[in-house]
Amino acid sequence: MRRFFPVFRPFSSRLMALRTGALLACAMLTACAAGVPTPTPRAMTAEQKLAAEQDAKFAAFVRDFKATATAAGIKASVYDRAMSGISRNARVQQLNEKQPEFAKQIWEYLDGAVSETRITKGQEMLAAYPTVLANLETRYGVPKEILIAVWGLESNYGTLQGSFNMFEALATLAYDGARTDYARRELIAALKMMQQNGYAPSQMTSSWAGAFGNTQFVPSTFLDLAVDGDGDGQIDLWRSPADALASAAHLLANAGWDRGKAWGYEVMLPKGFAYENAEVDNKKPVSEWKRLGIVRANGLSLPDIADQASIFVPAGARGPAFLLLPNFYVILKYNNASSYAIAIGHLADRLRGGSPLIHGWPRAELPLSRDQRFQLQRDLKALGYDPGAIDGLIGKNVRAALRGYQKDRGMTQDGFATLDLLARMDDEVAKKK
Repeated sequence: MRRFFPVFRPFSSRLMALRTGALLACAMLTACAAGVPTPTPRAMTAEQKLAAEQDAKFAAFVRDFKATATAAGIKASVYDRAMSGISRNARVQQLNEKQPEFAKQIWEYLDGAVSETRITKGQEMLAAYPTVLANLETRYGVPKEILIAVWGLESNYGTLQGSFNMFEALATLAYDGARTDYARRELIAALKMMQQNGYAPSQMTSSWAGAFGNTQFVPSTFLDLAVDGDGDGQIDLWRSPADALASAAHLLANAGWDRGKAWGYEVMLPKGFAYENAEVDNKKPVSEWKRLGIVRANGLSLPDIADQASIFVPAGARGPAFLLLPNFYVILKYNNASSYAIAIGHLADRLRGGSPLIHGWPRAELPLSRDQRFQLQRDLKALGYDPGAIDGLIGKNVRAALRGYQKDRGMTQDGFATLDLLARMDDEVAKKK
């Protein structure tokens, strides 16, 4: 057995230690007597104070929202398990509030969305799930290439599903800010997902905005439209591509996908085409566009169908033109952005062996910055053209106002905003003042 013995210092060493301790104690007493202040914590910066206030507000929201959740049918135990340990996520707030200085031109977006790498990988996915995709196409009428294109754009075939805690992300959006209505609705839906399916909170990862899984559903859409695609009696959009693809097919079919029909075509416009008619909401019978001399970009005639369609020129008269059929508007139900719907349709065409777009893009055109988009809207308003809300977004109202401006000056009325057009408008506003 090991024994431990006390160690004794020599008397001189002990005496010196006693003297040193006495001197230190005396010094401390002298300092106190002299009124020397003791150190105090530094005052919080304005940023730290704001963060502390936000954290307190977030904690109060998590505590108080429990009553709302239980009133919606969520068990208290489920709420506590999902919401315990979460905190305000500053990164989610940054992404929610972020206003990018420069917007991508559509051709930059399509370069990434319909890259050769994505096409190759998509064709591999078509080969990997032939039976699943054939069954879904038969059941829902949505082409397998469209489903694979959705998978590719939403999560890069499952590799980019999002790594945020879904409850933390949604609660951060829900406690304060511009998206509270959306986030509170989706937070309740996420809690219902957990309660109904027995998911562990740690399993429920998402994007910063609460979209999740291979096909990036939001919780409310999951509750309404997610289905079991692999027949195992469970729905897992994170780990089961079959479930995710089936759910996407169900969503598109429910939105009105027209079985056996195309989403649209790249087209060639005749000389003298009235570009003021090129807008996603200006629908005419395909036969009417055909009568005006519009053909497919590869020279083939438009199909003899009774559908309504519109002409869209996302980069103005110098870029490609598209004839948009009803299925294009169904894709918008998945993501309400024209560039997204074109990307889905074009990627699907490439997956089935179609060619790249025939008409080139005006790649020399730089995008307008956020400040320049605001300036464009202010200029239009100052010159007597109504751009709608001054919000920095180039939408339908701005394009219509631009067409009016272009018409009055004998220009091509394509409604495409460019830096040259903005400079001309700035000059006119300055002269008007």
